Amino acid sequence: PDAAYLSRITGRDVKLEALPDQDWIKLSQQGLPPVRAGRFFVYGAHDAGTVPHGVIPMKIEAGLAFGTGHHETTALCLSVLSDIARERAFRKVLDLGTGTGLLAIGAAKLWKRPVLASDIDPVAVEVTRDNARANGVGPLVRAVTADGLANPVLAGGAPYDLLIANILAGPLTQLAPSIQRALAPGAVLLLSGLLNNQEKLVTSFYQGLRFVGARRMGHWSALVLEKSAR
Repeated sequence: PDAAYLSRITGRDVKLEALPDQDWIKLSQQGLPPVRAGRFFVYGAHDAGTVPHGVIPMKIEAGLAFGTGHHETTALCLSVLSDIARERAFRKVLDLGTGTGLLAIGAAKLWKRPVLASDIDPVAVEVTRDNARANGVGPLVRAVTADGLANPVLAGGAPYDLLIANILAGPLTQLAPSIQRALAPGAVLLLSGLLNNQEKLVTSFYQGLRFVGARRMGHWSALVLEKSAR
């Protein structure tokens, strides 16, 4: 940019300075405080000394993927998983659109069972693998790059008795048929990434499932649905 031109049109003295190439997303997230959601405590390396007793700790480093626990949808999903674990155990779990792998790691810690995690972004898949190893569940979390559920690994792992999809309302409606086909009888489906005013739209695409309830935080929602056991 032309500093002299910018100075003229803004009426202020504009100076230009080259900045080093850095991971600005990571830098912006390093100062984030820890998150408590249900029994989970999500923290970064800078909070390692503040982990309280009696929680399920998850160390998630900021990086080029979504899911540090600070967004309402992620916190909602963690709290739902924490509550569900008091009543049920699951043997086959899929985290669709895993981001940093936070929800997949949480499920692995809760049920001590293998969890399949997928994301359309290969960078997110690598982040998930790193975070799973850092949290001691590397052998339990398998992360794959996949667009939807047609991927052979995801199709081969079906049917799932717990499927988590914290993505966006649009993809949740588009993927509704394949998501429902991937559910085992009696399976639980956890959907998030949608706004309060999108709940009816999203649930209208899942009419083959029983609506269990919604959990809300601010403008965001998480929906819990269940497939008939018959």
